[in-house]
Amino acid sequence: MYKIKMDEGLYERARKAAEKAGYSSVDEFISHCVEQELAKVEADDAEGQVADQLRGLGYIE
Repeated sequence: MYKIKMDEGLYERARKAAEKAGYSSVDEFISHCVEQELAKVEADDAEGQVADQLRGLGYIE
């Protein structure tokens, strides 16, 4: 497991959000947030690749 450094204010916001949302720890909350953001980025990349393929095949402009 890796450790990251973050601003103290951001950590406090994450701690409060984790507590409010019922996470067992701030680490769990932050891991979940990072996983969600990575999924969005990966989905955007996949959509871009599909669009490029369709464009290459002449289905879209």
